[in-house]
Amino acid sequence: MTEFFDRTLDNLRSGPLGPVVGWIERHPRLSAWFVLALGMIILLVIEARDVGLLPGQWVALIVTTALVAGACIWIISWEDEEEAEEAEAEPEEEEAEADASDEAAEAES
Repeated sequence: MTEFFDRTLDNLRSGPLGPVVGWIERHPRLSAWFVLALGMIILLVIEARDVGLLPGQWVALIVTTALVAGACIWIISWEDEEEAEEAEAEPEEEEAEADASDEAAEAES
């Protein structure tokens, strides 16, 4: 399955969508914000089209919806940062354990 996924990504990178795929890979949070905001705004427009909102109200709703999507992506990114911190801390803990076991072995000798 991963081979299929990798092959598909390589085809996208080398095709006409290459610059778009490159930008998405360089800016994953911005692209996620854009996609989420677009989906939320489309749903908003579909659901509220018959409500009779004024143009200013539409603008306020659309801007607020885009900001909420950004807040959602920002909150989700907290988990990414925690995982990165844990990954950095694990090698340090392993080194400390190795040093402690080396010191214990030297003390026994």
